Amino acid sequence: MTEEKPDIRTERRGKALWIIIDREERRNAMNKRVIAGIEAAMSAAETDPTIRAVVLTGAGRKAFCAGMDLSSGTGTFTLGLDQPMTDLGMLIRRVKAMQIPVIARVNGDCVAGGMGLMAMCDMAIVADNARFGLPEVKVGVFPMQVLVLLRSLIGARHINELCLTGDMITAARARDIGLANDVVPYDDLDAKVDALVAKLCANSPVAIRRGKYAMAAMEMMAFNEAIAFAEQLITVASLTGDATEGLAAFNEKRKPKWAED
Repeated sequence: MTEEKPDIRTERRGKALWIIIDREERRNAMNKRVIAGIEAAMSAAETDPTIRAVVLTGAGRKAFCAGMDLSSGTGTFTLGLDQPMTDLGMLIRRVKAMQIPVIARVNGDCVAGGMGLMAMCDMAIVADNARFGLPEVKVGVFPMQVLVLLRSLIGARHINELCLTGDMITAARARDIGLANDVVPYDDLDAKVDALVAKLCANSPVAIRRGKYAMAAMEMMAFNEAIAFAEQLITVASLTGDATEGLAAFNEKRKPKWAED
């Protein structure tokens, strides 16, 4: 009996864990195994103190993720109907709460639920061949969960256009409206991602953890509440070992030596 190929591969590259959706023949579309595999890999990364960044990508160069695998028809959207939260919703919650940076390496088309995977990441580096779109209205549904993430990334007019027309947009347009941090030729994609990972790993892991916690909390606060929260956090952050080392290194004109390096 032939062993079934896993839908998710992971690779350790220096201080980064790469999570790869390995369903190139299905344009890296999601199913329950894909979502569970990403969640398990994200959880493993966060519990490993030697991992300082996560890169999420798809196999090949045609698609980052084509959204949910629609081969089961409407069953795709009703799996787990007896639960108050969907599998994808729980994954998004998990990743948004992570205290290490997560980078989307968008190697190709990013469509429907794939937009959700990209949007839940902290940053996105995109190949210039990639296209983006939310075509759910063309099959009678709507990108409900993706919509939650897009509200904090791009303006309402762009959201309306993507969701209501179902049209695809180019990588350059995605960058212009705020979906992508950078767009590069496909052959330069890995080098750009590696350079970003290196920058993140050179910074204080304690500051990054505290900063990600603060940013997530502030999203749900009104201005007066957020500024008061920030005033408390900066005092605590300044008392950490990384802050002591970082300021000393700055004054001594040397590179800091973080405790977790």
